[in-house]
Amino acid sequence: IKIIMKEIIIDSNHKLFNKKNMYYKEFNSDLKQIRFYTLLIVQNVPPEISGLRLLEQQIWELIINAIKHGNKKDINKKVKVWYSFTKRSAHLIVEDEGEGFKDIEKWNSFNKKRNEYYSKKDFDKMKGYLSYKTENSDESDGGNALFAALEYWDGGIVFNDKKNVVAVYKEFPMKKNGIVINKS
Repeated sequence: IKIIMKEIIIDSNHKLFNKKNMYYKEFNSDLKQIRFYTLLIVQNVPPEISGLRLLEQQIWELIINAIKHGNKKDINKKVKVWYSFTKRSAHLIVEDEGEGFKDIEKWNSFNKKRNEYYSKKDFDKMKGYLSYKTENSDESDGGNALFAALEYWDGGIVFNDKKNVVAVYKEFPMKKNGIVINKS
């Protein structure tokens, strides 16, 4: 098994931070409103995009992480979301007012080891890499959403240098009569 190593990038100047022609929404950090916030964004998704529910779930994760981890559930802090959807792509930028995801490098190292053990089928060692927790994690945190996000956002996950803004990109396959005709 060959695994293509994906990792989170830190680069404030990355092209995914270009907000040109993107819609913008700003939300209070209210956990009870996350579903509503997500629906406000996904209403702009073209109907041709397959996997709308997966996209919706990924957007929900971005917003909940900004509220929960970034803004520490402080209702007075804002989450800013820029987004753009086409028949072929989804591009989002999410910014919170927090101190940033300081452990990205540690998470990338953890994920690299996790993937190494998986590719070697060394499941005894992999058991120690099933979930990623920090001192700020609660019982519902385990890094699984981030593992899934890295697979889903095939065009990248990039944080700014402060690590409180994340940009993500997904490319959708072209379809004709319901059949995928190419990916690029």
